[in-house]
Amino acid sequence: QVQLVESGGGLVQAGGSLRLSCAASGRTLSSYAMGWFRQAPGKEREFINAIAGDGMKYYVESVTGRFTISRDNAKNTVILQMHNLNPEDTAIYYCVAGGWSTSPKEYSYWGQGTQVTVSS
Repeated sequence: QVQLVESGGGLVQAGGSLRLSCAASGRTLSSYAMGWFRQAPGKEREFINAIAGDGMKYYVESVTGRFTISRDNAKNTVILQMHNLNPEDTAIYYCVAGGWSTSPKEYSYWGQGTQVTVSS
């Protein structure tokens, strides 16, 4: 069983930055892709990006240039660095593992989520 725990969410002003971390435990995930989704109130879960064990990255165009994903396999950790945040980025952010797709159904493991709120 794999456990994913996110941290680093909070309240930030528009234009600001946040760094989310996801710590994985229960299994070495160096061979698994890890990534991030988000869900805003009243909306479906939205894929943000993912990173494979070899460092290959998968982004959606809407966050390219603002959001960066990285991982530390030795620490079983994945990082989401977010810059130039705007109120539309307000959502619960989820760490995921075990898939390589924009569909949430393809991911085997999910964290509990961390709230990111961007004020205007």
